[in-house]
Parts: sequence; structure tokens; C-alpha cells
Amino acid sequence: MTETDIRNFEAAFGFTPEDSEVEVWPDVWEAYLTFNALRTQWRMGANGPTGLDYSVLSHVIDYLGINQDKGALFNDIRVMEAKALAIMHQ
Repeated sequence: MTETDIRNFEAAFGFTPEDSEVEVWPDVWEAYLTFNALRTQWRMGANGPTGLDYSVLSHVIDYLGINQDKGALFNDIRVMEAKALAIMHQ
């Protein structure tokens, strides 16, 4: 996926290039990496995205070599997912 593809994908959900600039705290870095890797794994419904496809989550975690407690990682991802859904459905 090219940078242009990513920008077009983000624009389709109402994001601007300025929305991409964030500071990630070290204690949630692995959760951010996992969430970012899941960016193409949204389940879609009639009204747009409904949530992430959790069936691929363990594969992504393994692929990235994440060693964090899986329960804490899942909770962090769900927080980001909920916020992303709220923004996408504004």
C-alpha cells in the first residue's frame, strides 16, 4: 500500500492529512502498531464501519512479534477502535 493509497483510504472516511499527525506514548506503542496494522481489517455494514475483524488479531500480533500481555493489548486496541468509530460516524 503506497502513501497515496493510505491518504485516499483515510479521506474516504473523512480524515485529513493533519489527522494523521499524532504523538504515541511509549506505553501504548505496541497497541498502536497493532491497531495501525489492522487498518484494512474493518468490518463494514450498511452504515459504514462497525468494528475491527478480531479474527485476524492474533495473527497480526504474532506477525509483529508483540510480546505484551494480550488482554491489556486487546483493551488498548478496543479503546482506539471505539474512538475511531465515533470519529468515522460523526
